[in-house]
Amino acid sequence: MKLSRVSLVLSLLLFCFAYTAHAQNAALPHGMIYGTQPDTAVMMDAPKLREFMGKKTRITTAIKGKVIKVTKAKGGWFELDAGNGEIITAHFSRGGINLPLNIKDRVVIIDGVAKKNFIADDEQHFAGDTTTYKTHSKELPRISFEVKGLMVYQ
Repeated sequence: MKLSRVSLVLSLLLFCFAYTAHAQNAALPHGMIYGTQPDTAVMMDAPKLREFMGKKTRITTAIKGKVIKVTKAKGGWFELDAGNGEIITAHFSRGGINLPLNIKDRVVIIDGVAKKNFIADDEQHFAGDTTTYKTHSKELPRISFEVKGLMVYQ
């Protein structure tokens, strides 16, 4: 009788493991939501985000873009294509979100806070430093996005 209970428990564990492994490879349906439901009323395309932000360092908005890759599934870290070779790094604001790896190359709508990262080399020198510096690069500050909600669009 003990042997049958042990075999039953082992078979249930094996079934649960096989089911979760299969769920990671399952197709993501249109409308699948992670986190909270994004507000699509003020949605814009990801390549227009930098222009929309202007001189602001932080804004709350929703954007639509293509996921380039999932950098860390646990915690929901991923990269979004911002057009013109730019990348928006994004992560969920609250823990406990696990993104599937097959969300890569899918178009998603994300809602949250976009911010421009500070570049320390933007002509701010040490106080009292009298040396002359070479010209600085005109690299634009990277944009990161703190996601509250994500919805699979296509």
